[in-house]
Amino acid sequence: MPNDADSALSFEHALQQLEQIVTRLESGDLPLEEALSAFENGIQLTRQGQLQLQQAEQRVQILLSDEPDAALSPFTQGATNQNSKSL
Repeated sequence: MPNDADSALSFEHALQQLEQIVTRLESGDLPLEEALSAFENGIQLTRQGQLQLQQAEQRVQILLSDEPDAALSPFTQGATNQNSKSL
């Protein structure tokens, strides 16, 4: 599970960390336990990034909608689960 520090990462910083993890995993030099830990961290970063992208997409859709009074609302986890199934 991501901790509070992980959830506060910017999208760009999380992506940079994910790229570093992929590079380490692709090297093939990590012991099994380290590789599993890095993979788990990578999955968490990926999920966090997907959530941030979905939230950004929702904001853009609202801003581009035909309803001038449409307000931005918090992105709910339930909506995330429905959207991630279609990915």
